[in-house]
Amino acid sequence: MNSLGFNKKENDTKVIVAMSGGVDSSVAAVKLKMEGYDVTGVTLRLYNQPNSSKSKSCCAGIDIEDAKKVAKQYNFPHKIFDYQDKFFDGVISSFVDSYANGETPVPCIQCNQTVKFSDLLEESKNLNADALVTGHYAIRKGGLKESKLFRAKDKTKDQSYFLFATLQDQLDYVRFPLGNYFKSEIREMADNYNLVVSDKPDSQDICFVTSDSYRDLINKIQPDINKEGNIFDINGNKIGIHKGIANYTVGQRKGVGVGGQERPLYVQEVNKNQNYIVLAPLENLQKNKIFFKNINLLDKDIVNHEIKCSAKIRSTQNEISGKLKIMDNSGYFLFDEPISATSPGQACVFYKNDQVLGGGWIT
Repeated sequence: MNSLGFNKKENDTKVIVAMSGGVDSSVAAVKLKMEGYDVTGVTLRLYNQPNSSKSKSCCAGIDIEDAKKVAKQYNFPHKIFDYQDKFFDGVISSFVDSYANGETPVPCIQCNQTVKFSDLLEESKNLNADALVTGHYAIRKGGLKESKLFRAKDKTKDQSYFLFATLQDQLDYVRFPLGNYFKSEIREMADNYNLVVSDKPDSQDICFVTSDSYRDLINKIQPDINKEGNIFDINGNKIGIHKGIANYTVGQRKGVGVGGQERPLYVQEVNKNQNYIVLAPLENLQKNKIFFKNINLLDKDIVNHEIKCSAKIRSTQNEISGKLKIMDNSGYFLFDEPISATSPGQACVFYKNDQVLGGGWIT
């Protein structure tokens, strides 16, 4: 059995490597090429920035050229797929709509759901590849069926949160060869391979937002959503005027436009239908129980059971222990300690030790 879990030689195993033009995916491709696998690199053109030189973008003009250089350097085929329409419909448009609806989107999850592990995965199968490989920091365990997803060895770079929506058959097909390495080791590999991207900075969370604020993108795509409305405190008193609900998210403190209060106020509610927001002290945002829908489970044994595990609602936070209850396609998580600033549109991801059990979208 080879390192990717197939019962055949490496040179008989064809893999498609999703290459963003960054360090991680480049190392993944070259590492497998050096091990003898039949590698083809694929880069997705996701948005139109042909001359972009921003160091923290991905899949823009300069990134496609970087991926091509790496493939040429190590003599493996490289393809470019134009997914601009798919990316706009599946990710950017949804991103803008979420803010317009008073929600807080997680575009990296939506990108994995729609573009990478749906469209690109099907393209890989059409090319008769045995697996789709990505540079995500996550660990996949198991055979060709019923595989499991785990957090990466490097907890500071772990991306399992963004992968919770991966379907079981998709998880069975994809591979994450970097999951058992620290980021420092990947940088060292890039140096040893003499890659042109060895010193390239990591991409930012929202790769398609290239200005200083995501609000600029929202204003460009849906300028009519910035309709002013009232700001209330928790007692229903009007304390200000907001600049359009797309400019505010639950938990936000800076830039709310209300001063002169006795203590700091945070956005507690964004009401789309009546176009107002509510500000409150931090303790009013804290809660123990959150509800979610559109659940994706990567461990079917937890359905209709209340189980003890942990969860988190942001990729950067540590998991907090509690109780999980799943009922059909909805459920709730009861945290052992209060958490603050949960917002509709965010994801709640469940863990048992290092295993990702699944997740859902907060309602």
